[in-house]
Amino acid sequence: MADLLSDEEIQERAPDDWEREGDELVRTFEFDAYLEGVGFAAGIAGIAEEAFHHPEITIGWREVEVRLTSHEEGGITEKDVDLAARFDDLA
Repeated sequence: MADLLSDEEIQERAPDDWEREGDELVRTFEFDAYLEGVGFAAGIAGIAEEAFHHPEITIGWREVEVRLTSHEEGGITEKDVDLAARFDDLA
């Protein structure tokens, strides 16, 4: 089990463009075409599976919303911050 991050740690460690909504880190990625977003979603799904830490992914027209939280811990942990940074790198 991972430890929950404090409010200060979340603010310091969360990558730019990610927002905190309650117990989740959230970002909407925008794309020029629908299929680009679908490809991105598939890519982050692979990263998440490798890390065995699975976000909520919502695919829309030219955008993908990603929500990260550690359900088993009840909030945001280092796992979430690390995946957010990896997803940014892929984008």
